[in-house]
Amino acid sequence: MSSTVTLWRPTGQAELNLVAQSGWKKWPPRLPEQPIFYPVLNRHYATRITREWNVPQGGVGYVTSFEVNRAFLDGYQVQKVGGKDILEYWIPAEELEKLNANIVGAIMEVSEYRGPIADTEFVSAEGQIGHGFPKAWSAYLKQCSWLRKGWLSENCYLRLLRPSESLETLVAWQPTKTHPGIFIIGDDGASEHLAVDLRESNPPVLSVNQVSRVWSDAIPQAESLDAFLTQVESSSFEFKL
Repeated sequence: MSSTVTLWRPTGQAELNLVAQSGWKKWPPRLPEQPIFYPVLNRHYATRITREWNVPQGGVGYVTSFEVNRAFLDGYQVQKVGGKDILEYWIPAEELEKLNANIVGAIMEVSEYRGPIADTEFVSAEGQIGHGFPKAWSAYLKQCSWLRKGWLSENCYLRLLRPSESLETLVAWQPTKTHPGIFIIGDDGASEHLAVDLRESNPPVLSVNQVSRVWSDAIPQAESLDAFLTQVESSSFEFKL
């Protein structure tokens, strides 16, 4: 059995800023109206709270994780507050510094979610690109919350782009001569872009390296945007190389 326990926490922007100021080492003191600190025991539950609470409240929400000494947590009961996976620890505010002292390593930002993109941003980007966005992609970015970036697994980091960022990437990279119809929806945080060909009615999602010079270099990642987004939402997407 590991000597540490992985805990998760849905986090708003203000709290994350304070965690960053600490060097990603500790959680900030609770406010007077917050007598309990609630870390949870699985990513699914933390993601649900982030998307249903933090994003509607502040337009952005984060899922964070951190390791805590098991011996410290043995002094607290796991609280079941719903279904079998709705599990939390309840740490009194006055004991939060003790928890911080038992964090092993850094507090990690695992994923970021954003609120819906305004129609005006789509209209502006589509006007400059000269083509409408795929319906599945527009619908995803207009929903109540969508994955902005994060680790889907230990080996897969994904960043998705809002319309204005897709346009900026096209302007900076200028791949339209070598890849006519290209529209970039995301990347791996490095050199692999995720793209679709807007000339097709139901295009597959492809990875296109930034040094690519022809469409034939692209590597299929998902048979359609719908399939890709299903994998993103289930955290099952992995880059195929």
